[in-house]
Amino acid sequence: MAVRGKLVLVCILGVLICSCNLFMVSEAVWLNLPASGTKCVSEEIHNNVVVLVDYVVVSDNHSHIPSISVKVTSPYGNNLHLKENVTHGQFAFTTHEAGNYLACFWVDGHVQGSGDVSVNIDWKTGIAAKDWDSVARKEKIEGVELELRKLEGAVEAIHENLLYLKSREEELRSVSEVTNTRVALFSFMSLGVCIAVSALQVWHLKRYFQKKKLI
Repeated sequence: MAVRGKLVLVCILGVLICSCNLFMVSEAVWLNLPASGTKCVSEEIHNNVVVLVDYVVVSDNHSHIPSISVKVTSPYGNNLHLKENVTHGQFAFTTHEAGNYLACFWVDGHVQGSGDVSVNIDWKTGIAAKDWDSVARKEKIEGVELELRKLEGAVEAIHENLLYLKSREEELRSVSEVTNTRVALFSFMSLGVCIAVSALQVWHLKRYFQKKKLI
């Protein structure tokens, strides 16, 4: 019975670790930048989330790698990262505004006309952006204990996402209720105006016919 219990515990831990790894997958994006113009990637992120992004220009011609410019803005338009004339780089920040974060890439002016430029972007958020090697060294943990810490972080991230979705749902419900109230008031006002105009038209026609002695 003890052996069977240990096997069940190991299986449960294996499932939990696999689930944790699913939540820790980072998002890799390939962009083909035209010689002129800008391409952007964006993600809707809630408040107080760590974001870590690595980007690198990939070129078949290793003797000449074209340079690009990068600009990252917050939902309110604040500049979080701006680099020009680079072939690779990294930026990291903690979100202070909930909304759509935008990262735009374009080819530098002096290399335009050389065709499309490929850029690889490794976008990590939340627990995927956390340096677990440093955590393991600092807290002197490894193996299953480290995986359990990752799982704990994944559960916290899921809980925060659920709270964010709940708050967004409440905001949308509030906006919907306000909109419905305004539509109802506008409908009553429109009905009142129509009734008033109709009554005024009847009164005007009645006076007109009385003056003409038609009634």
